Amino acid sequence: MDRIALRGVRAKGYHGVLPSERAEGQTFVVDAELGVDTRPAARHDALDRTVDYGVVAEQLAGVIAGEPCDLVETLAQRLADQCLSHPAVHEVTITVHKPQAPITVPFDDVTITIKRSRA
Repeated sequence: MDRIALRGVRAKGYHGVLPSERAEGQTFVVDAELGVDTRPAARHDALDRTVDYGVVAEQLAGVIAGEPCDLVETLAQRLADQCLSHPAVHEVTITVHKPQAPITVPFDDVTITIKRSRA
């Protein structure tokens, strides 16, 4: 399976269990690695035979900015589901970064990574 990767897609979201996270929001960063067979697109030099990563990036940002959830696990699943809604995407690995997580000690980032494929 070939890979198309989107790194560092950013949007403001209101996800988290704390009232301050829901009220103030924060920037979430998403990396998506899409498993796609790119041979048909390459053979025909045709965008309609692959996945438009510009559209996927916009959709990912929309999910981040959309309906709030308590857990980054839930957000990651929603993002994976969105990617898998594209017929050309057979599998996806999603990493959600929450660099402004409410942690009381110095840290660089909090991430969750999930891998999903078509059933």
